[in-house]
Amino acid sequence: MILLRSLVFQLGMWTFTIPFTVISILTFPLSAITRYKLISIWAKTILFWLKISCNINYKVNGLENIPKKPFMILSKHQSAWETLAFQKIFPPQVWVLKRELLWIPFFGWGLAMTSPIAIDRKAGKKSLEHMLRQGIDRVNKGFCIVIFPEGTRIKPKKIGKYYIGGAWLAKKSKINIVPVAHNAGHFWPKNSFLKNPGEITVSIGSSINTSSITPKEANKIAKDWIELEMLKINV
Repeated sequence: MILLRSLVFQLGMWTFTIPFTVISILTFPLSAITRYKLISIWAKTILFWLKISCNINYKVNGLENIPKKPFMILSKHQSAWETLAFQKIFPPQVWVLKRELLWIPFFGWGLAMTSPIAIDRKAGKKSLEHMLRQGIDRVNKGFCIVIFPEGTRIKPKKIGKYYIGGAWLAKKSKINIVPVAHNAGHFWPKNSFLKNPGEITVSIGSSINTSSITPKEANKIAKDWIELEMLKINV
């Protein structure tokens, strides 16, 4: 049954994604925020389709911790699920991602229209300068910024190295950090075709003020909160 449900989800997702990519590209003349709001309809639709086809629901703890002005989301990264769900849970946002993702047919083309901060990981110091310049620009346009500090998807109950880049960007951009934990990897595992039914838990922590602490300190506070919360919500 899980295999059949997963197949139905995949077929439905691609049936909707291909024509929606064309629509996304046509939004290019619009403002960045307007483009985002229109394109995020895709993510919300796929999230709904996932619920219908695979019986995957979710709950959110800590909604009261979401600030009113732009902020940095430092989150656990276990699955493709959070890239969809965050568009429904949080205000308009952009992601810091490797530029190669924009080259993926259909998905990458639509992603490019959402004003991501695409970086070349091989560029070293220049990539940091590029990230800061674009990060400040996105914040000024009213976007939050999403960074997965471990840099890649991590299997449930595993801990990767928390890179300091997200905290550094938050400090330089003069925005607070909101730590986020979730257990989506149990239900939509990394590199897995199969989607397991159940309820995903998303936990949103209190805002971390970066003005009076170093990026290293902010990164540690976020990591400690996320990993402690993961112990509570891992299934």
